[in-house]
Amino acid sequence: MPGPATDAGKIPFCDAKEEIRAGLESSEGGGGPERPGARGQRQNIVWRNVVLMSLLHLGAVYSLVLIPKAKPLTLLWAYFCFLLAALGVTAGAHRLWSHRSYKAKLPLRIFLAVANSMAFQNDIFEWSRDHRAHHKYSETDADPHNARRGFFFSHIGWLFVRKHPDVIEKGKKLDVTDLLADPVVRIQRKYYKISVVLMCFAVPTLVPWYIWGESLWNSYFLASILRYTISLNVAWLVNSAAHMYGNRPYDKHISPRQNPLVALGAI
Repeated sequence: MPGPATDAGKIPFCDAKEEIRAGLESSEGGGGPERPGARGQRQNIVWRNVVLMSLLHLGAVYSLVLIPKAKPLTLLWAYFCFLLAALGVTAGAHRLWSHRSYKAKLPLRIFLAVANSMAFQNDIFEWSRDHRAHHKYSETDADPHNARRGFFFSHIGWLFVRKHPDVIEKGKKLDVTDLLADPVVRIQRKYYKISVVLMCFAVPTLVPWYIWGESLWNSYFLASILRYTISLNVAWLVNSAAHMYGNRPYDKHISPRQNPLVALGAI
């Protein structure tokens, strides 16, 4: 999706094909955008993402049986990691970088970038760019997770298929020069894969094992797999449930709604 260096979107030192969508294969690369045609829609499915997300959720279900066997500190640590990752998305990628709702000095931006890597929901640049597209082209084919395509698509299905051509074409027209000008955003994107391995999986797993003697098995499945899966689904509910269930006190003709349960989970 990123265009030339003079266009809104090209990161100086990161190829677009290296983009990660929620820890999975980019829906922009490996075959191009969604291509409706004689073969039907099956050719647009990113099977690697389907398999990985299925395995992740199976791992999360298995993690539930480990909860009674884990130390209380491990469960508290998993919840702390959940909160930290949520801040990286809500206070970081969403409010600070997507909407510019407030200004943050370098130490806070670094902290939020680290927390954002723990969330593993795309790097700050891609998350913010897609979120701006979501607002500008809400509920059209240029919306990355268009709610008009149904609950499943807006929740997780958009990660299972190639991007609609409108998402790519209109996304190139977005002004993201402010994101490109932030060294924290650029560095996080450049080292995103490494930062995700460390912050989303290694640190959550190793801290309980090293500090209070939790088993690596329990640490990995509870503080990494289960926590990450819950974080993803809470974030996805903003795209799906919050566009279908809840009240609309200001405009009855739009799909986004106020959903207290989703808001509570998303922090």
